[in-house]
Amino acid sequence: MSYAIYPSLKEKSVVITGGGGGIGAEMVGAFARQGAHVHFIDVCEVGARQLQDALTAEGLHTVFHPCDLRDIGATTAVFDRIAQACGPIGVLVNNAGRDDRHQVDAVTPSDWEECIAVNLRHQFFCAQLAAAGMRTARTGVILNLGSASWHVAVPDLSIYMTAKAGIEGLTRGLARDLGRDGIRVNCIVPGAVRTPRQTLLWQTAQSEARLLQSQCLPARIEPRHVAAMALFLASDDAERCSGREYFVDAGYFGA
Repeated sequence: MSYAIYPSLKEKSVVITGGGGGIGAEMVGAFARQGAHVHFIDVCEVGARQLQDALTAEGLHTVFHPCDLRDIGATTAVFDRIAQACGPIGVLVNNAGRDDRHQVDAVTPSDWEECIAVNLRHQFFCAQLAAAGMRTARTGVILNLGSASWHVAVPDLSIYMTAKAGIEGLTRGLARDLGRDGIRVNCIVPGAVRTPRQTLLWQTAQSEARLLQSQCLPARIEPRHVAAMALFLASDDAERCSGREYFVDAGYFGA
């Protein structure tokens, strides 16, 4: 699969959270190949630095910022460094998240806070930080990554699905509040994407077969399919798209 080329993304300052692996890593490469100035954030340094080295070998320049997005102070410092280096952020992709399984009767208050912090809270504060410069520029794009999981009620993910449902509400609210400043906000809703983490932890041959039966299209979703949607929504080709959810789920309706 090759990506369409969007001239409006060339030289654009792009920040991608959770960019060190999976969907995020694919988006880092995809935006870099558009000629964008890509900064990516991740808490896992080994994979992120390997990605940066691989892209450098391709002749692509990206900047990795190690940061735990649960720490809002540290996150603010990273966004300040990015703004000082390249000016206002043009595109923010709120991708970071973690779909840890959990049993309802085993969840503690600290488990709840942790899941919300990892999957929802940072999206608001990253948007807040990016929007400051976007307002000055009178333009910008914020893309929040949701999940099809809560639309089909996947088992053992109740808090995660609460967070992901909240992201769609957050997207609507931010789109309304920031639209007057020329900032577009949308939510990308992936289905069951075949990432290394998903393959290692959750998928078996049997579950893969059930998954394909539950989709309208009997083909696996790869990270590049989500990245393709992100490129389009970030580009000027989507200049009248805001406040909406865009599914990349092969028509997933659950088991």
